[in-house]
Amino acid sequence: MTTTAEEQIRDMVTTNDVVLFMKGTASMPQCGFSSRVAGVLNYMKVTYKDVNVLEDADIRQGIKDFSDWPTIPQLYVKGEFIGGCDIVTEMTLSGELDQLFAKQGVTFDKDAADKIREANA
Repeated sequence: MTTTAEEQIRDMVTTNDVVLFMKGTASMPQCGFSSRVAGVLNYMKVTYKDVNVLEDADIRQGIKDFSDWPTIPQLYVKGEFIGGCDIVTEMTLSGELDQLFAKQGVTFDKDAADKIREANA
């Protein structure tokens, strides 16, 4: 029995604390927006699953349908859709992303998060 893209996506976002659907991979992003979000997560030392939507057209379209969000990248924390590049950037700079990670029990480097904000103040 084959699983649908929706089932695969649901499985990924429920079995991993943090999932980033992106173009490329965490170590080799294939677009600037994916690179920015992966860069934030990497810098803050967040453990996350990266899903390269360029490798699977069904997942690429499926994640847009699943979240009802038209663009990639898409960040999920504990099964909840957080947003794309602009939202993640805003949340990082405002400290909301730290609060979300702390509330959800996701380990991250608070000093690194502070450094991002200092650099962008």
